[in-house]
Formats: sequence, C-alpha cells, structure tokens
Amino acid sequence: MTKPIHTFHVPVMGTAFSIDTPIKVARYGIHSVISLVDDTLIEQMRKFYCEKEGEAYTLITKYDEDFRARRITAYLDLVNAIVQRQFAQLKASAFEPGTEITKYFEMLADDSVLKAAWRHMLSCSDPKFKADLQKTLRETIKPGDINVNIMTKLDGNNYDAQGALLPAEFSDALSALRGYAQSGLQSAIVFSAGINRRLYSYVEQFKDFYADATGNIKKKIILKVTDFRSSIVQGKFFAKKGLWISEYRVESGLNCGGHAFASDGYLMGPILEEFRVKRQELIAELHRIYNEALKLKDKVTFAKPHEVQITAQGGIGTYREDRFLREHYGLNATGWATPFLLCPEVTNVDPITLEKLSKAGEKDLYLSDVSPLGVPFNSLRDSLSDIEKNQKVMRGRPGSACPKSYLVSNTEFTTLPICTASRQYQKLKIDQLKTLNLDESEYKKRFDAIVIKACICHDLGQSVLTKNAIETKVPGFTAICPGPNLAYFSKIVTLKEMTDHIYGRISLLNDTPRPNMFIKELSMYVDYLKKDITKSLGIMNEQKIRYFTEFKNNLLDGIEYYRKLFPKMMEESVEYRTKTLNDLEACHQQMLDMLEEFAPVFAGSIPTFAVL
Repeated sequence: MTKPIHTFHVPVMGTAFSIDTPIKVARYGIHSVISLVDDTLIEQMRKFYCEKEGEAYTLITKYDEDFRARRITAYLDLVNAIVQRQFAQLKASAFEPGTEITKYFEMLADDSVLKAAWRHMLSCSDPKFKADLQKTLRETIKPGDINVNIMTKLDGNNYDAQGALLPAEFSDALSALRGYAQSGLQSAIVFSAGINRRLYSYVEQFKDFYADATGNIKKKIILKVTDFRSSIVQGKFFAKKGLWISEYRVESGLNCGGHAFASDGYLMGPILEEFRVKRQELIAELHRIYNEALKLKDKVTFAKPHEVQITAQGGIGTYREDRFLREHYGLNATGWATPFLLCPEVTNVDPITLEKLSKAGEKDLYLSDVSPLGVPFNSLRDSLSDIEKNQKVMRGRPGSACPKSYLVSNTEFTTLPICTASRQYQKLKIDQLKTLNLDESEYKKRFDAIVIKACICHDLGQSVLTKNAIETKVPGFTAICPGPNLAYFSKIVTLKEMTDHIYGRISLLNDTPRPNMFIKELSMYVDYLKKDITKSLGIMNEQKIRYFTEFKNNLLDGIEYYRKLFPKMMEESVEYRTKTLNDLEACHQQMLDMLEEFAPVFAGSIPTFAVL
C-alpha cells in the first residue's frame, strides 16, 4: 500500500450519499467508499450512468441467478471504467489555469511533496526542462481508490420463488462480498459494525484478497473499529486464514454519522493512544499468526509484515484537529464525512434536504430510535422521511410497505423475518398492544416506540434518485444521517473549498461555538450513559450494573487522559487550550452529578426503585 495522494478520505455515507462519489473525486486522487447494501439502488445507478456515458445497458432483474452479486460487480466495473477514462483525460489536459490537472494539484495539501514538484515546474523557465517536469508529474499522479463497504450486521438470508431458504452464500453480505470480489477493482473493502464469522470465512474463497509473491494484495481488507480489543480479535480471525488487514479505521462510537455504536465508554483519544503504543506489537503478533496460516495453505510467507495503516474518523472539523491526530498518534490519514454532505460535487443530497442541512443547528441533529436494527441512529429532525412517517401515523396506517427488506430480523409474529418498520409488523404489534388494557399514558409510550421505526433502507436511497431525476416504481422520502459535527457547518460548498478547509487554507465553520472533537464526543457519552441508566431503572439487574460501572470507569479514565493530553496541543492558542480544559472539567462535573444521582447503581447494588 503506497502513501495516498491526500491525507483524508471520504468515508461511506448511508446507502446513497456516496454511492457514486468515486466518479466525482477519484480522478483527483481522493479515496472514497461506496455502500454495497442496496443492490436495487446500485442497479438504478448503473442504468443512469450507462445512459449518461453512452454505455450499453442490460437489466439484471431480481429473478436472474445470483442477481445481487452480479448487479454489484457490473456497477463497480462501470464506475472503474468511468474513473479510468476521467483520469486519462485529466492526465492529458494542459498545465493551464482552470484545467483538470491544475485542479488536481491545486487541491493537494500545501506541504505535499507532489505539490512542491508542481510549483517547481510552474516556476521553470526552460521549455525543455519544463516539459520533462510535466511528463514526470503526469507519470507520478494516480487516481483515488474506489473502496466499498459492507455493514456486517446486514446479512439477511434469502429465499427462492417457492420460499425455500437459499444456501448461505446467497445471504445479503456474502452476495455483496462476492460481487466485489468478482469485480476488476484494485482497492479495499471496509467491514463495519462488528464481526460476522460466516462473512469473514467466505473471504478465504477469493484469491484477490491474498498477497501475491511480491506482497501485493489486489483487494485489501479494512476494518472499521471502535476499540483496540476488537481490532485484535478481528485481526487474528483473518490472520489465521492467511488474510492480512491493511488498515484499521478507528471511528468514534457516537460522534459520527449513521448508526452509532457506543463503545462501552471507550473514548476516541484513549483508543488512538492504545493504537499508538501497541501498533508494532499488534503488527508483529498478527504477522506471526499470518505466516503460520500461509504455511498451512502452502502459500509463500513474508519475512516482513505488509504495511498496516491506522486512520481515524468521526467528528473531525478543523485543520488543527486533523493535523494533531495525524502527528500525535501517527495516523496515516483521516476520514471526513458529514461536512461533505454540504458539498454537492461529492455527495448526493436532494435540494430540499440540502437546504435543511445548511440551516441545521445542534438541536436539529440528534440520536434517534428510528432504525429497525435497534441501534441509535444519527438523524436530522423533521427530515422528509420523518414527516411522511408521522403523516402515516396520523392517517391510521403506520409503517412502510417494506419494498427492499434489507433490515428484516423480527420473528415475533411470523415464521419468516419481517422488519419492525414495516406496516405488517406495526399493525400486528399495535393490535397486540390494544389487548393489554394499559392506561392512556403507558399505551401512548409503547405505541410511540412502535411507530417511531422508519424505513431507512429505502429512504436513505431516495436522495440520489431525487437529485438525478431518476424514476422509481416505489417513491421514497429522504432520510439522512449526518453526525453532530454538521451543526458547525452551514455553507453549501465546492470540492475545492472543502479541501481548502481540510488543509487549513480557509475556514468553513459557522458562528456556532464549536467544542474540541474529543470534548464533543465525551459530552455525548455522558448524555448517552445518563439516558441509558434512566431507561433501565425499572429493569435494573446485576449485569446492567456491571455494564454501567465499566462504562463509567472508562469515561473517568478518558477524562484523566485528556487532562494530560490537551496541554500538548501546542499548535492551538493558549485561549483554546484553556477553554478546552474548562470544557473538560464541566464534563467531569456532569459525571460527578450523575454519579450522585444514580449512587445506588454505581455502588454495585440494585436500587430499591428498580422493578425486577
């Protein structure tokens, strides 16, 4: 894995917001990630781009054999072909103001060696020497990677037309993996949301995931993680199969977009510190296990480990935060997601939702319960999806028709799994609720908990269809999942402006006071813990007490870590460091107040007000 052209990448966003981002940014050397969740949307996008690019298009229907994998392969190969054509045209363009190749170099970080070489070429007065320098520059630049993402928890089984269960390799996640594996891409797959053993084991069947004799891996594996312990467990699982993890992508548990997986109170700073301290130890241990597995498979072994990159994402908002992460923790790169939702050149947000995002404040961005997965989901208040969902409730027909069924998991009322956001489930659940003879207050509480679930697997895909005027048989209503960092950005911007912000050439922050990214995450964890304890008071038990105690201890350890870390941020002003330390102490006081409020819980005993 060679050093990337840029120090940042564009992570996956929803199912649609970054579904064609490589077509928009890869030619400029920027890595980005496509979600492989929604093969129906992927097929719609393939048709759209075939027509736009003048390519022949043959529909792959849901009745065709192995349609999900084939749709994904066909789309990824199309995206790759488009990017390669774009990049060839960029390389051939003149070194003149306003051209594509000039834009490529203008967007690079100012301390980039490649940018310094470009500036040297511009200042050169000897025509022949200048032409030689231009030739070298054209040969040196490269496009960004077309990476893909599989959310490991979304791995529903599938059935044939007669209702018979299909073999495991036709599950959603395994089919998506096969679709990527059979494509011509040389890039990486990002596995997120935790371990999926049958999916990870399936990787063994595809040669592109193994290193060749020179150590090159055509299709690399990236793990998105929220703690170091998970990295070890998952890394060893792959190493025992002779598969190498090329990148650990650390993401904040709460200060991110999409689903929020709270990491038992482990904060981003201490997690990155553990990677910094134990990085070489991790690599050495995995390398030993990796070589042992390769020997058993009669494959070539390697004297030195392949490169391992450590990156981070979630809540980064300023150049100084970004630089501190890379320099203090030795990160190879960072991920910037949510701010790019305000950049139409990069992501797909329909005009109405884009306007809502640009005006969103801190109170408009919240952790919701709309996801059928039962995991907190970052949401925009009064999104088009929310409005439509509420109107269905008012009309007496709550729930979705469930047109895609990617989140089916509930078998409370049915033999085959159904989605808790579906009209079928919500009707059955409400009918059951009516038989319980609850008082009005309790009935409303339980009713609201049923109808709050939204059809996010369909509505997250609507924005790109609306933006590109793509007709669809089942219209959706845009759901969007920005992280809380969006509250500090308001301007709708170009790709050039966003890269200028990331590299510190301009600032796109609005006037809303913005805390340090670590402080923001910490405050979210304190609020999360308090809310979680409050919800559990009536069902408290020893297991929950142990969980809350560990969560609390991890937060307190994190606060102590930050007390020592923040004074080291020497690039920040004295005023900034002082404010950040004051904000830290305010969070600590919130923790102390919570410890006092829930003293019986943290004393290790079940509170007398708990109902067992």
